[in-house]
Amino acid sequence: MSDSVRIIEVGPRDGLQNEKTPISVPDRIAFIERLIGAGLPIVEVGAFVSPKAVPQMVGSAEVLRGVSHLPGEFHVLVPNEKGYEASQAAGARVIAVFASASEGFSRANINCSVAESIERFKPVLARAKADGIKVRGYISCVLGCPFDGEVRPQAVVDVARALWDLGCYEISLGDTIGVGTPLKARDLMRAVAGEVPVQNLAMHFHDTYGQALANLYAGMGEGVRVIDSAAGGLGGCPYAPGATGNVATEDVVYMLEGMGIATGVDMEKLLAATNEVSRLLGRPPVSRVASALNAKKKR
Repeated sequence: MSDSVRIIEVGPRDGLQNEKTPISVPDRIAFIERLIGAGLPIVEVGAFVSPKAVPQMVGSAEVLRGVSHLPGEFHVLVPNEKGYEASQAAGARVIAVFASASEGFSRANINCSVAESIERFKPVLARAKADGIKVRGYISCVLGCPFDGEVRPQAVVDVARALWDLGCYEISLGDTIGVGTPLKARDLMRAVAGEVPVQNLAMHFHDTYGQALANLYAGMGEGVRVIDSAAGGLGGCPYAPGATGNVATEDVVYMLEGMGIATGVDMEKLLAATNEVSRLLGRPPVSRVASALNAKKKR
């Protein structure tokens, strides 16, 4: 466990898109600048999706252009060819596509079956390959679905294999509603690693039931070394009432550093970034570590 772990900061996209309070383009750019300054060089910054469906992501092109001068790798989400074209006009070099492991969530989220969603991505992946653009694949509801309940590991394996075969360089496995527990997380990573190399897998766990860190630790035991997290534990899921945000970056960094795994993250600067975005949202961060450090400062 003493080797390195790569953290993908998803707060500016997956975090903010589920927050009720919209954050302006200049404030989103400033948030990303703070995250980069804190030592998080890979940041998901926006999504080229319908403004009606996700109004919080309006202005993603301006955000991407606004951070392009910074040293880092910036990811954007694209749902289809139209989104791909918009991402390229804005200068995106890394995009992400998203599929679900459950039929119920796929239909609720993107109004099509899992198989149809994969078909939609084929032209996007083909164009990205021709243009030299890296593509990351997300799979949601890998450990449970708000509509279908339990999700079979084989269903996740099948979608992961499909995205891998299409050319995604990395597959991020998302516990979208945060219902997973460590042994289930371990078994899932083991199953997917049978079809996709473990070094090309990432974990994207929400913390609804307080299990995210334990699940991450279990996945690390299987050799997964990429973790998606959001500063302050931002986010949620519009289709899962009560689902909290992504596992907090502060909590992940505290755990990893405590295990002797260097993250390169400056906790003070990360806390400052979290506190500022939390101020804009009008609520305290849900991160346990951020809460503890803020309380310590007040003493």
